[in-house]
Amino acid sequence: MSGEAPPRPASPSERKRDLLAALLRERGLAPNGSAIPRRGAADAPLSFAQQRLWFLEQLEPGLPVYNITGAIRLRGPLDRAALQRSLGEIVRRHQVLRATFVEIGGEPRQQVAAGPIELPLCDLGTLPEVRRAAEMLERAKAQARRPFDLARGPYLRLELVRAAADDHALLLALHHAVADGLSLGIFVRELRALYAAFREGRPSPLPDLPVQYGDFAAWQRERLQGETLQGHLDYWRGLLRDVPTLELPTDRPRPPVQSFHGDRRSLLMSPALVDSLRALARGEGTTLFVVLLAAFQVLLHRYTRQPRLAVGSPIAGRTRSELESLIGFFANTLVLPADFSGAPSFRDIVDRARRVVLGAEAHQELPFERLVEELDPDRDVSRSPLFQVAFAFQQSQPAAGLPVCGLSFQPVGIDADVSKFDLTLYATDTPNGLLTSAEFRTDLFEGGRIERMLGHYQRVVEEVVREPGQRVSRLSYVGEEERRRV
Repeated sequence: MSGEAPPRPASPSERKRDLLAALLRERGLAPNGSAIPRRGAADAPLSFAQQRLWFLEQLEPGLPVYNITGAIRLRGPLDRAALQRSLGEIVRRHQVLRATFVEIGGEPRQQVAAGPIELPLCDLGTLPEVRRAAEMLERAKAQARRPFDLARGPYLRLELVRAAADDHALLLALHHAVADGLSLGIFVRELRALYAAFREGRPSPLPDLPVQYGDFAAWQRERLQGETLQGHLDYWRGLLRDVPTLELPTDRPRPPVQSFHGDRRSLLMSPALVDSLRALARGEGTTLFVVLLAAFQVLLHRYTRQPRLAVGSPIAGRTRSELESLIGFFANTLVLPADFSGAPSFRDIVDRARRVVLGAEAHQELPFERLVEELDPDRDVSRSPLFQVAFAFQQSQPAAGLPVCGLSFQPVGIDADVSKFDLTLYATDTPNGLLTSAEFRTDLFEGGRIERMLGHYQRVVEEVVREPGQRVSRLSYVGEEERRRV
């Protein structure tokens, strides 16, 4: 609440206890109750996250913003039969990849069906060699922009692109209703293991999955009711009470309906600066994520002068061991408010952000979709509900690993030129430093403004590393060169 006194700082012992609890949760060591029962049915309700996507599809069919896309570069001699068999086994193991949504009695349900895996081949061998890489990228972007039909399915598309006899790319496109970001990593790991086995004439080395996504969806609906549901709702209602809409300055008037057209700009912070940030986080008894989030919230506050604001942040949502190796839509979005009342220092904001993050993680079981449904904010088709700006902390993609039967598997990210929110700041921890990348709506912002924003964010980080106890109101985010230009 903006009119309340600032929360008291946590003691060192409290910070250590909360940090330990957060680390245990991150490693899946915290107790999480009884196991999810396996039902073995080919028919299941939709999870809350799936149901919201289905509902949005009824309002605006074919939005590509909910596509999850990627590519796997395959270099070396390729056994297409082993590859296709491996893909078929992945789809057999993960029933959600064979699911379609069917409306029964006015309610959508997911039904699992069998079907062959299609792997069309696009041969670029007739093109000049200098054009093949660009054409491969363009085909991947075309997959990313092509919408799915939730009424018919399938929700997985595959294409094999051949640039040369020893150079291929496997293009992947999945609807968010059946996968999330971690699902792509699971897909690649299983593909490597299965390809090695099938190429050598061995059976699948992968253990049976303990549950299927339909089991999770049914369990989630049974669990989130009564006192459990009410406890989560009470927490989120109290946390988000009186948080206003973020009024970030834009270059263009906000269109009446969101279009999701997007672009991206990036800036790399030095390893030395990241080391200083880590030292600051350790000194405050928290994580690098919390310090980076607090710095971003400070920048948004200085841009808008709003004493309260909220930022969305994704979380894996795989809080149970049964879900760690399962492809599906488990990722959740936490709404993280910031309170700048009481003339706080940056250390104060870090402490407030730390406690908000820990509380939100403890109540992450409530899906964002159910939170929106329960809070029922005024519908505004020009903005996303509850928050308009997001922050995501990521680890860099792992290396390709050793070749499998002479074939290397290298995941490649694909930029689909869409933006789900007004602005999303990604902070990726890499061996070369912290890569900050801003995905933004081109209907609202010019690229030049976003480039300056990334520079301002780096300036905030440099300032708080130098003097974390300084008041937020006195913190300078404009460098000398920009100040002279202005």
